[in-house]
Amino acid sequence: MQKIISYPISVIYYLFFGLLLVVFHPIQWICLRFFGYQAHKKSVDYLNFLLLKCTNLVGTTYTIKNRDLIPQGVPLIFVANHQSMYDIIAMIWFLRRFHCKFVSKIELGKGIPSVSFNLRHGGSVLIDRKDPKQAVPVIKGLSEYIEKNNRSAVIFPEGTRSKTGKPKEFAQSGLKILCKYAPSAYVVPISINNSWKMVRFGFFPVGLGNHLSFEMHTPIKVSDYSFVDLIKKTEQAIVKGIQF
Repeated sequence: MQKIISYPISVIYYLFFGLLLVVFHPIQWICLRFFGYQAHKKSVDYLNFLLLKCTNLVGTTYTIKNRDLIPQGVPLIFVANHQSMYDIIAMIWFLRRFHCKFVSKIELGKGIPSVSFNLRHGGSVLIDRKDPKQAVPVIKGLSEYIEKNNRSAVIFPEGTRSKTGKPKEFAQSGLKILCKYAPSAYVVPISINNSWKMVRFGFFPVGLGNHLSFEMHTPIKVSDYSFVDLIKKTEQAIVKGIQF
């Protein structure tokens, strides 16, 4: 029944969602071209704020837990499970003070209004998952960027999204590079819940009436642990907070 009801609502939702992406594409270009990084970042922040407001049309609500645990003025590596594109939209807005930069697949770097432009020009990096050698210098560059500027990288070590909320096995290589070249960083594990329900029927129609939660766990100082212990503590914290 929810799926049937969602069809007409999803049409309205995607009209607004798509319109925002199209409108903000030239806004991003103007902000970056004439006013620089900070103006471009503000345009991206408010695009994602409005995209979140769009999700209210389909009854989506959000809870962000333990945001006060996140240290400020240091490089950060946010590590989270991955359930849908709504993970990214929420993190850009709710964690905007930390200047989140994403490790994303190269396919997203072209063809999507606003999204592709921000990935190419906003400080995030694009990796070819079919070419692991290409990813190493790219992620290294991101590590050095957050280390120098006290900003944050976001990585989803599952690689692909979970379609049921059940966590997949974590890959270690990307996080290992981030930790190696950002030695003063803190890893912040994040457990994301119910984002997958937004796309339970696929891209269309949208799942209705979902409550998405993002739970921050105790930050882990990279220099205090061996990588083996760090990845173990990180994965345990994330999985413990996932409801499936």
